[in-house]
Amino acid sequence: MKIHSVKFNFIMNFIMTASSILFPLITFPYISRVLLSVGNGKVAFASSVITYFTMFASLGIPTYGIRACAKVRDDKEKLSKTVQELLIINSVTMLATGIVFALCVIFVPKFWAEKELFIINGIGMVLNVFAINWLYNALEQYAYITICNLAVKIVSLALMFALVRNPEDYVIYGAITMFASCASYVFNFVYARKFVSFKRQESYELLIHMKPIFIFFATSAAINVYTNLDVVMLGFMKGDRDVGYYNAAIKVKTILVTLITSLGTVLLPRLSYYVKKGEDEAFYRMIGKAVSFVVLAGTPLTVYFGMFAKESILFLAGEDFLGAVAPMVILMPTLLLIGLSNITGIQILTPRNREKQVLYSILWGAGIDFLLNFVLIPRYSSSGAAFATVAAELAVLAIQCIYLKEILKRITGQVSLGKILIATVASCGAGVGVKIFAASLSPFPMLAVSACAFFGIYGVVLLAVREKMTWEMVRMVIAHKSK
Repeated sequence: MKIHSVKFNFIMNFIMTASSILFPLITFPYISRVLLSVGNGKVAFASSVITYFTMFASLGIPTYGIRACAKVRDDKEKLSKTVQELLIINSVTMLATGIVFALCVIFVPKFWAEKELFIINGIGMVLNVFAINWLYNALEQYAYITICNLAVKIVSLALMFALVRNPEDYVIYGAITMFASCASYVFNFVYARKFVSFKRQESYELLIHMKPIFIFFATSAAINVYTNLDVVMLGFMKGDRDVGYYNAAIKVKTILVTLITSLGTVLLPRLSYYVKKGEDEAFYRMIGKAVSFVVLAGTPLTVYFGMFAKESILFLAGEDFLGAVAPMVILMPTLLLIGLSNITGIQILTPRNREKQVLYSILWGAGIDFLLNFVLIPRYSSSGAAFATVAAELAVLAIQCIYLKEILKRITGQVSLGKILIATVASCGAGVGVKIFAASLSPFPMLAVSACAFFGIYGVVLLAVREKMTWEMVRMVIAHKSK
């Protein structure tokens, strides 16, 4: 089995990440204008509810599976046994969760009112048992994941434009969304035979997985509290329109966070491997590059989309979603906060078997999120939910940094923070200039002109002050072209 370089894996994951950014940019402007804020709110509410059930069904396997499989990936027999054990556990929990979900749809009036939408999402939850992306991530088989992901997205895009034509088609849109998430699962399961055997083992050791799985599950549960609870609480306390506004802001945030955290998905299996082999220098060197990448990319994105939130919402969703501008501005700092906590939690603590500390930090974040949502949503609606999310993410990152204060001393010196701030300030000047002198432009031209000015100045200043990672990427491109 060929293990590609981190650079190859990053390119493959970047292509997949780019598709995750490009496709919403194509679909969301269309869907938001067809379904409007209420239809989008219904779909977002159902998706957020089903996330909780899927979380219980999969326990902590999606994250634990990467680490567990990465550690035995050089031994096909052990790898096959590990994969089968995790699938058995997942099947049992999926069955139990499916029964509870069916009862909830029948007996909860708000669920029953949209039973078709919830049943469709329930089918996606059941198919999730075949979602063994954790195996492919552990084996660093990003080429296959990328090709499969792109194929499903293209088919989903065609179905959406063909079948979703008016506000009453929100159930159809929900079905297409489920297809886009789950269609690749069966293909993944079948293709996995290339790497592992599904021949029955003589014995299974299920219990050895249970403790770490439950720790990862508790972590996942806490994360889901402050990533989905805001939508669920908005749905119950306010209504579909407020959920629609908040979902529009979350869509933009999610696209940008996906871009910033793309490197982390690639690094986790490799970092777990380094920890097992005791290669500390390689571990710290790679973590340093990850932190530099997040700060370098996250800082300008946070500032730019905060400055041009209104234009972004008008372009992506239309005037019916102007209520999403304020929550989007409030949410922008989470780009940096999530990007950095992804490193401290998933890339440093998890590979070093310190997932309990990840759990403790996220429990604090979840508690803060719940309390602030409860207090702020009744008065400030989607803006209150956005503020609660920022506070929760800040708490998570702060606590993880306290756990890692000794390790972070070896890493933070690699980040050219002063040079990045100088470039960002210069870019802000360019952004303000565009806002003043091109105020009459419609949303898309405004975004195009301002992005060229803002990020163009950012890049030029970084090169002028000789920021280390920027020049490293330039040299890499030059070397690649000269071959």
